[in-house]
Amino acid sequence: TVARDYVAVCTPDFFGFNSELGLQYRGRLDASRREAGAPGLRRDLFEAMKQVARTGDGPLDQVASIGCSIKWKDDA
Repeated sequence: TVARDYVAVCTPDFFGFNSELGLQYRGRLDASRREAGAPGLRRDLFEAMKQVARTGDGPLDQVASIGCSIKWKDDA
């Protein structure tokens, strides 16, 4: 699966790529938790992808996603 191929560990886990399909961002959507974020809340994925569009490179500082862990079934 795509999640397994990219070694996703929780949901949601966001991945952002540049035009050469190089992974430039892996992390959270934003700083909110379960509820909708307050106005002015940092939108990590949006800001990261703006930087990728502008420079081709993602931010050095990335905040990991927090969510439900993915439980993989054995292939056997």
